[in-house]
Amino acid sequence: MNKAEELKTKVLKAQQESDIAALYVLEAEAHEVFDEETISGFYANILDLALEKLTDTLESHRKMDMNEVQDFATTRALYEYAMEHYSAGQIKDAAALLEVLSGMTNDDKFSWSLKLHYLAAAEGINLEDFMDKFADLATTQTNGTFYISGFTKEAQILLDNAQQGA
Repeated sequence: MNKAEELKTKVLKAQQESDIAALYVLEAEAHEVFDEETISGFYANILDLALEKLTDTLESHRKMDMNEVQDFATTRALYEYAMEHYSAGQIKDAAALLEVLSGMTNDDKFSWSLKLHYLAAAEGINLEDFMDKFADLATTQTNGTFYISGFTKEAQILLDNAQQGA
Protein backbone atom coordinates (compact mmCIF):
# COMPACT_ATOMS: atom_id res chain seq x y z
CA MET A 1 0.00 0.00 0.00
CA ASN A 2 1.45 3.39 -0.97
CA LYS A 3 1.53 6.45 1.30
CA ALA A 4 -1.62 8.03 -0.19
CA GLU A 5 -3.64 4.82 0.21
CA GLU A 6 -2.35 4.36 3.74
CA LEU A 7 -3.34 7.91 4.64
CA LYS A 8 -6.77 7.53 3.03
CA THR A 9 -7.33 4.44 5.19
CA LYS A 10 -6.40 6.38 8.35
CA VAL A 11 -8.64 9.29 7.34
CA LEU A 12 -11.56 6.97 6.59
CA LYS A 13 -11.16 5.24 9.97
CA ALA A 14 -11.12 8.61 11.77
CA GLN A 15 -14.22 9.72 9.86
CA GLN A 16 -16.07 6.52 10.65
CA GLU A 17 -15.25 7.01 14.33
CA SER A 18 -16.24 10.73 14.14
CA ASP A 19 -12.75 11.46 15.47
CA ILE A 20 -12.11 15.10 14.59
CA ALA A 21 -8.97 15.19 16.73
CA ALA A 22 -7.44 12.31 14.76
CA LEU A 23 -8.20 14.14 11.53
CA TYR A 24 -6.36 17.21 12.80
CA VAL A 25 -3.40 14.96 13.70
CA LEU A 26 -3.39 13.77 10.07
CA GLU A 27 -3.66 17.32 8.69
CA ALA A 28 0.02 17.97 7.99
CA GLU A 29 0.44 14.58 6.32
CA ALA A 30 -2.67 15.22 4.23
CA HIS A 31 -1.14 18.45 2.92
CA GLU A 32 1.99 16.54 1.90
CA VAL A 33 0.19 13.68 0.16
CA PHE A 34 -3.18 14.85 -1.15
CA ASP A 35 -4.01 17.15 -4.05
CA GLU A 36 -6.00 20.37 -3.60
CA GLU A 37 -9.37 18.75 -4.30
CA THR A 38 -8.77 15.95 -1.79
CA ILE A 39 -7.59 18.48 0.81
CA SER A 40 -10.80 20.42 0.28
CA GLY A 41 -12.79 17.24 0.89
CA PHE A 42 -10.68 16.50 3.97
CA TYR A 43 -11.69 19.83 5.55
CA ALA A 44 -15.29 19.40 4.42
CA ASN A 45 -15.39 16.12 6.35
CA ILE A 46 -13.99 17.78 9.47
CA LEU A 47 -16.65 20.48 9.16
CA ASP A 48 -19.46 17.95 8.64
CA LEU A 49 -18.42 16.07 11.76
CA ALA A 50 -18.11 19.31 13.75
CA LEU A 51 -21.57 20.51 12.68
CA GLU A 52 -23.01 17.13 13.63
CA LYS A 53 -21.36 17.36 17.05
CA LEU A 54 -22.59 20.95 17.45
CA THR A 55 -26.15 19.81 16.77
CA ASP A 56 -25.80 16.97 19.30
CA THR A 57 -24.35 19.35 21.89
CA LEU A 58 -27.13 21.92 21.44
CA GLU A 59 -29.84 19.23 21.52
CA SER A 60 -28.43 17.75 24.73
CA HIS A 61 -28.25 21.23 26.37
CA ARG A 62 -24.65 20.75 27.42
CA LYS A 63 -21.49 22.78 26.97
CA MET A 64 -18.40 21.63 25.13
CA ASP A 65 -15.63 20.67 27.54
CA MET A 66 -12.43 22.25 26.23
CA ASN A 67 -10.40 19.73 28.24
CA GLU A 68 -11.98 16.87 26.25
CA VAL A 69 -10.08 16.25 23.01
CA GLN A 70 -13.10 15.79 20.72
CA ASP A 71 -14.91 18.86 22.10
CA PHE A 72 -11.74 20.92 21.72
CA ALA A 73 -11.23 19.74 18.12
CA THR A 74 -14.90 20.37 17.33
CA THR A 75 -14.72 23.88 18.73
CA ARG A 76 -11.58 24.57 16.72
CA ALA A 77 -13.24 23.37 13.50
CA LEU A 78 -16.32 25.51 14.10
CA TYR A 79 -14.19 28.56 14.92
CA GLU A 80 -12.23 28.10 11.69
CA TYR A 81 -15.52 27.79 9.80
CA ALA A 82 -16.83 31.02 11.35
CA MET A 83 -13.59 32.81 10.51
CA GLU A 84 -13.78 31.57 6.90
CA HIS A 85 -17.21 33.18 6.65
CA TYR A 86 -15.86 36.35 8.26
CA SER A 87 -12.90 36.41 5.87
CA ALA A 88 -15.20 35.89 2.86
CA GLY A 89 -17.26 38.94 3.85
CA GLN A 90 -20.22 36.87 5.05
CA ILE A 91 -20.28 38.91 8.23
CA LYS A 92 -23.86 38.15 9.31
CA ASP A 93 -23.30 34.40 8.97
CA ALA A 94 -20.02 34.70 10.86
CA ALA A 95 -21.68 36.76 13.60
CA ALA A 96 -24.42 34.16 14.07
CA LEU A 97 -21.95 31.30 14.42
CA LEU A 98 -19.60 33.32 16.64
CA GLU A 99 -22.52 34.13 18.94
CA VAL A 100 -23.38 30.43 19.28
CA LEU A 101 -19.72 29.52 19.82
CA SER A 102 -19.30 32.19 22.50
CA GLY A 103 -21.76 30.39 24.75
CA MET A 104 -21.16 26.73 23.99
CA THR A 105 -17.98 25.90 25.92
CA ASN A 106 -16.92 25.71 29.55
CA ASP A 107 -13.88 27.91 28.82
CA ASP A 108 -14.45 31.46 30.07
CA LYS A 109 -11.48 32.92 28.16
CA PHE A 110 -12.71 31.39 24.90
CA SER A 111 -16.26 32.65 25.56
CA TRP A 112 -15.04 36.16 26.34
CA SER A 113 -12.84 36.24 23.24
CA LEU A 114 -15.65 35.01 21.00
CA LYS A 115 -18.00 37.65 22.42
CA LEU A 116 -15.56 40.27 21.14
CA HIS A 117 -15.44 38.54 17.76
CA TYR A 118 -19.24 38.43 17.69
CA LEU A 119 -19.69 42.08 18.72
CA ALA A 120 -17.34 43.26 15.99
CA ALA A 121 -19.10 41.16 13.36
CA ALA A 122 -22.54 42.22 14.62
CA GLU A 123 -21.43 45.84 14.24
CA GLY A 124 -20.55 45.10 10.61
CA ILE A 125 -16.81 45.47 11.16
CA ASN A 126 -15.01 43.46 8.48
CA LEU A 127 -12.30 40.98 9.38
CA GLU A 128 -9.43 43.15 8.18
CA ASP A 129 -10.57 46.05 10.39
CA PHE A 130 -11.20 43.65 13.29
CA MET A 131 -7.64 42.35 12.97
CA ASP A 132 -6.13 45.83 12.64
CA LYS A 133 -8.15 47.59 15.33
CA PHE A 134 -9.07 44.97 17.94
CA ALA A 135 -6.81 41.90 17.67
CA ASP A 136 -3.45 41.67 19.39
CA LEU A 137 -1.77 38.89 17.44
CA ALA A 138 1.46 38.98 19.47
CA THR A 139 -0.49 38.27 22.67
CA THR A 140 -2.52 35.61 20.89
CA GLN A 141 0.70 33.92 19.78
CA THR A 142 2.08 34.11 23.32
CA ASN A 143 -1.18 32.63 24.62
CA GLY A 144 -0.77 29.72 22.20
CA THR A 145 -4.48 29.57 21.35
CA PHE A 146 -6.07 28.49 18.07
CA TYR A 147 -8.36 31.51 18.29
CA ILE A 148 -7.69 35.23 18.59
CA SER A 149 -7.32 35.65 22.34
CA GLY A 150 -5.34 38.87 22.64
CA PHE A 151 -7.05 42.19 22.19
CA THR A 152 -6.34 45.91 22.16
CA LYS A 153 -7.87 48.54 24.43
CA GLU A 154 -10.27 49.39 21.59
CA ALA A 155 -11.79 45.90 21.96
CA GLN A 156 -12.58 46.58 25.61
CA ILE A 157 -14.26 49.84 24.57
CA LEU A 158 -16.37 47.88 22.05
CA LEU A 159 -17.37 45.45 24.82
CA ASP A 160 -18.13 48.26 27.28
CA ASN A 161 -20.27 50.08 24.71
CA ALA A 162 -22.20 46.89 23.95
CA GLN A 163 -22.84 46.26 27.65
CA GLN A 164 -24.06 49.84 28.16
CA GLY A 165 -26.43 49.44 25.23
CA ALA A 166 -27.83 46.15 26.55
